[in-house]
Amino acid sequence: MNKILALIFLTLVIGTSCKRVPLTGRRQAAFIPSATMQSMAYSQYGQFMQQNKVVSNTPDAQMVQRVGQKVSQSVEAYLKSKNLSDRTKGFKWEFKLVESPQVNAWCMPGGKVAFYTGILPFSKNESGMAAIMGHEVAHAIAKHGNERMTQALGIQLGAAAGAAALSVNNPQQVNTFNQLAGYGGQLGILAFSRKHELEADRMGMIFMAKAGYHPKEAIEVWKRMAAKGGAKPPEFLSTHPHESTRIAHLEKYMKEALVFYRPR
Repeated sequence: MNKILALIFLTLVIGTSCKRVPLTGRRQAAFIPSATMQSMAYSQYGQFMQQNKVVSNTPDAQMVQRVGQKVSQSVEAYLKSKNLSDRTKGFKWEFKLVESPQVNAWCMPGGKVAFYTGILPFSKNESGMAAIMGHEVAHAIAKHGNERMTQALGIQLGAAAGAAALSVNNPQQVNTFNQLAGYGGQLGILAFSRKHELEADRMGMIFMAKAGYHPKEAIEVWKRMAAKGGAKPPEFLSTHPHESTRIAHLEKYMKEALVFYRPR
């Protein structure tokens, strides 16, 4: 049975490996149907918002909405110009500010975004918020969560039969989704996650530039993050690259991002 599952998995991966991530051109294997990922994301997003305090009708909350809409519109326009609108098929964009001291923000498959109040001092201004927003949206556009789930199912063939095994009503699969859509659990997946972070940095800088925000602010955001200090694990044990790595990466692609920059 496991051999059959392995054959099915390999066939699906080979069949999708020719797909490329927009802007970077990296080949990727992400065989789980987007509708499946989005269904699980919408369910989990709704539950999260019910269980946490959503901030509304404040200048910061309004800024999250404004920046989110501008960035998502720039993404949609770019994808349409490249005949890649299928990347956002079924997306239901939503941008929420959540009361939390955590320095965090994320975008689920399907365009569901959460921006925590704890990250506001590091975004500092609208352009900084656009840098973070562009980065998180890039994860969804690049289907990074799908890739991680695909990789995990490949590792755990004995416990899952590919995309058909995923169900929003299956607690075990939902738990796996929650972990892998934003986090990795093994060193191999950690490295995979760091690669995704740098790719999202590059794509996000372009998305913010297209939305009318100067991409140099992305570097300033990570300088502020670096100044926060605190103990950090070695980079090879972290899901995220160190700030110095990110800054160097952003500087490398700044010229590329500036091509897309149009002040508004």
